[in-house]
Amino acid sequence: MEFNLQKYLAFVKTIEYGSFTKAAEILNYSQSGISRMISDLEHKWNLTLLERGRGGVFLTSQGKALLPFIQSLCKEFDNLQIQVDELSGMQTGLIRIATFSSIATHWLPNIITKFRQDYPHIDYELLMGNYEEIEEWVLEGKADCGFLPLPVSSSLETIHLASDELLVTLPENHPLAGAENFPPEALSRYPFILAKTGKRIDADEIFRRHNVKPDIRCSTFDDYAIMSMVESGLGISILPALILKRIPYRIVAMPLRTPAYRELALVLRSKKTATLAVKRFLDYLKYR
Repeated sequence: MEFNLQKYLAFVKTIEYGSFTKAAEILNYSQSGISRMISDLEHKWNLTLLERGRGGVFLTSQGKALLPFIQSLCKEFDNLQIQVDELSGMQTGLIRIATFSSIATHWLPNIITKFRQDYPHIDYELLMGNYEEIEEWVLEGKADCGFLPLPVSSSLETIHLASDELLVTLPENHPLAGAENFPPEALSRYPFILAKTGKRIDADEIFRRHNVKPDIRCSTFDDYAIMSMVESGLGISILPALILKRIPYRIVAMPLRTPAYRELALVLRSKKTATLAVKRFLDYLKYR
């Protein structure tokens, strides 16, 4: 029975995340294992649940008809697990999360709100740091998990979450403020304010790829200070799209002519040895 539930969960997570790969990361299976479990269901029921294509996986009409019932089964199992967790030690606890400002501002409030609805007595400790500090804290066990852009140490397990586009930020009166996109070669023509999170710099790969040497006038880890300086006309910058949500500054954010991204992931030492609270927390990453 429990193994059948794992198959149902594999099906539901594949639809939620749109791919076998992401479902496998969340459920701690191999991609082939997730695909095989869904194939087992199709074979057992003599139905086709999913269509596989280059763009990902999609529900068939038969899959759409069964999805609400399978989701209901998985939800009831989750409710059962919540009750078991409460009786076996999940009534109280602490999750230590290492993160940086854009994740803490725009993702974690939603994730934690949803988690606390089911586990109201679990507390959180947010450790704010730069990329090197976050990786070190997770490796040393000071943090249970952390949010980082890839790549990270091979000693850490990762769950890829999203591609976050890197955007050029300009004052509203900048000569290129009305353009559809920003030419990479123009990055060296204007004073540049560098967003620096430890030794790793999100924009470094852009500079290398386009052989650009920016005219760096200032560097800081404070994204909001950078936006304020850009608004004041002190220079241009490159910032992730995530931090540019709901900002009060009068600046223009535009994509590069050749789009660039940072790949955001949750990292931890081992999903298998993580605490029960952390394992449950992983299920709520979809609410970011």
